Amino acid sequence: MKCSLAEWNEFLAHSPDAHILQSGAWGELKSRFGWQPVRIINDNTGAQILFRRLPAGASIGYIAKGPVGGPLEALLPEIDEISRTFHAIFLKVEPDRWQTSPDDSIGKLNENWVTSKPIQPQRTVMVSLEGSEDEILAHMKQKTRYNIRLAAKKGVLVTPELDLDRFHAMLKITGVRDHFNVHSSEYYVTAYDLFHPSGNCEVFTASFEGSPLASLMVFARGNTAWYMYGASTDEERNRMPTYLLQWQAMLWAKARGCTQYDLWGIPDLDEEELEEHFTQKESHQGLWGVYRFKRGFGGDVLRSSGAVDIVYKPWLYKVYQKALAMRGGSEE
Repeated sequence: MKCSLAEWNEFLAHSPDAHILQSGAWGELKSRFGWQPVRIINDNTGAQILFRRLPAGASIGYIAKGPVGGPLEALLPEIDEISRTFHAIFLKVEPDRWQTSPDDSIGKLNENWVTSKPIQPQRTVMVSLEGSEDEILAHMKQKTRYNIRLAAKKGVLVTPELDLDRFHAMLKITGVRDHFNVHSSEYYVTAYDLFHPSGNCEVFTASFEGSPLASLMVFARGNTAWYMYGASTDEERNRMPTYLLQWQAMLWAKARGCTQYDLWGIPDLDEEELEEHFTQKESHQGLWGVYRFKRGFGGDVLRSSGAVDIVYKPWLYKVYQKALAMRGGSEE
């Protein structure tokens, strides 16, 4: 059945390791920017569904990193009913589950389930925060450890960032340079206002002699922290500010009880292929520069089990997919 935000937060209190994208605060964030959250609970299973209205009364739905507590099948009658109420063309379901083998993917219950591309990065590097600081550093590549210490020796300081406009300005510069989309300043301010008071978000900036060099926004819930948004300038790169910045974010996450740190997005290729080719790729080629940086922190390469679209209006679904491809493929 549908539940209120308060009831959803109470339900999640019994699932402390549910993904941050299923949190009530994330639903509230998306509600300010074109999505409508609907939360449902059936016994010990629940899901936060986001709906985006389209022209002519249609919509699309999205369950990000859910459901929580049990299998999707436990919620299907309610999901189908609500999706049809919203005149959904389809509902994308992206579970919070890692592949255990190359052919491990979401099963298809019937003919209107279509295997689809996830919205969130499918492959990532997960860094363990268990053990002492020295033990965490020992699992990193030697060059990364060196760069973390070099940044500190060369006068780089990492502090919480209170000026979100400055953070956004740096993001815009990075977006142009590295060819990725950046949300509005209001988006990051709203995210900060929703998550920071509860200790589930922080923005850090690495500076040298008062000049900002790099920033990131990190989220945390339960045993996991997620590095979702990052930016850097081209200034003083020889001081390696981004390495010390990530290390301080990891220490922040560890201090609040997290045991793993999700570096959030690398090329979707097997680890053997990543390791074989990353030195030959230019930094601007897709996420290869990102992988070159993130691999140094010594985490495990993980891949999600993917996504499935539950299609309610097959003809409109085909039209939507064509339109999506024409505008670059982003559903966010």
